Amino acid sequence: MDMNRNPYLLRIGGEDCPASSGQTFDSLNPATGSPWARVAAATQADVDRAVTVARAAFEAPTWHGLTATQRGRLLTRLGDAIAARADEIAALETRENGKLYREMLGHLRLIPEWLYYFGGLADKLEGSVIPVNRPEMLTYTRHEPLGVTAIISPWNSPVLITMMMASAALAAGNTIVVKPSEHTTAGPLEVLRMAESVGFPPGVVNVLPGGPDIGAALVNHPLVAKIGFTGSSATGKRIASIAGARLASCTLELGGKSPNIVFADADLDAAEAGVLAGIFAATGQTCIAGSRLLVEDSIYDRFMERLIARARAIRVGDPMDQDSQMGPVATRAQLDCIEQFVEQARRAGSTVAVGGSRIAVPSLPNGFFYAPTILEDVDNSSAIAQEEVFGPVLATMRFRTEAE
Repeated sequence: MDMNRNPYLLRIGGEDCPASSGQTFDSLNPATGSPWARVAAATQADVDRAVTVARAAFEAPTWHGLTATQRGRLLTRLGDAIAARADEIAALETRENGKLYREMLGHLRLIPEWLYYFGGLADKLEGSVIPVNRPEMLTYTRHEPLGVTAIISPWNSPVLITMMMASAALAAGNTIVVKPSEHTTAGPLEVLRMAESVGFPPGVVNVLPGGPDIGAALVNHPLVAKIGFTGSSATGKRIASIAGARLASCTLELGGKSPNIVFADADLDAAEAGVLAGIFAATGQTCIAGSRLLVEDSIYDRFMERLIARARAIRVGDPMDQDSQMGPVATRAQLDCIEQFVEQARRAGSTVAVGGSRIAVPSLPNGFFYAPTILEDVDNSSAIAQEEVFGPVLATMRFRTEAE
């Protein structure tokens, strides 16, 4: 799709429809820094409509009346449909978030396995018979779906994380309203638009492109029984607070500041590979990125020399190019954020051993590229060691003993 074609639309009740306001927003290609598509911008009125449709679909016999085995078969068919378009959708995701095409293709080949797993699990959600001291009574439990589940997915792995949440929700018999990141809407939309074509009743799967206000409207909606969210810890805390106040369930996958710890007796080849992959794969844009590195003092200099040399050699470039080892940062705002974190670390006394700045890729001069960066002399209490950067920035520290 390009800017001259029709925009990506909302998906409500099995139909593509414009936002009630008629407004749209641009989707940017981070490798070029330029708009490549238009996306309909949902409103709070659209949220109410989508949730109402999803609730009606939940109660309708066309969905609620299906057996668990029948639901499972629909999930399996959706997995097959996604597998058939894996190459196309992977390229779409790369265009939207800048991650390497081969990584996105790996995601698209994994997603059907999630659907096959939960499709098989659907009719194995068993209750139990509970023995009680009343022989004239039969006491048992059964699992029932909650209702409408809101899924708010991030821009770093949009289709994978959306379908991880959606597959479980649908297997249990819920209906869903998905709010993908405003930066990565096309991939989730293309995947979820296939639901009706494989037999899901209209209204079971709905998609609302839009910004944080749309996510907030879903979290606050009284007909939303469950919220699945992947994103920042700060936003997750707000969602948990709102959900708790109205006794809605929520499942949160939030950010982290994961450490790698390398002792002197480690296999340094394996440690080096693990550290590099942990922070520079996906341009450091994962919630499990190994963004801190603690190295035992006796091997620190030798190990860091190896890491720095390898970081300098990383090929940063077009994410569609098979020779590229790292692509751009997903958004201009995130690029600015990374730059600010590194500058703040410099002011706090950290040393930039390699990288530490934006870089220009000759064939993509306006792309959102940042150099693989390693910081030394980091204080563990500093912001760079405590806060999630979500970029290709490694904060390193020495230690002398295991107790330390």
